Amino acid sequence: MDHAFTNTIYTVLVFVIFIGIVLWAYSSKSKKSFDEAANLIFDDEKNEQKTEQKNRESSKHE
Repeated sequence: MDHAFTNTIYTVLVFVIFIGIVLWAYSSKSKKSFDEAANLIFDDEKNEQKTEQKNRESSKHE
């Protein structure tokens, strides 16, 4: 095998892997987990608000 043939095989292999990653990223099966990951930052804010509310309530009762 010469150098050009090896480069051709490598290029085709990398392209196939790239297409596989794109199909995986845009598949409907992955959408739910990606949406959950995208909303993780907002879950932290909700938890902070609940903690602050509990602290206010407990300080009112004291």
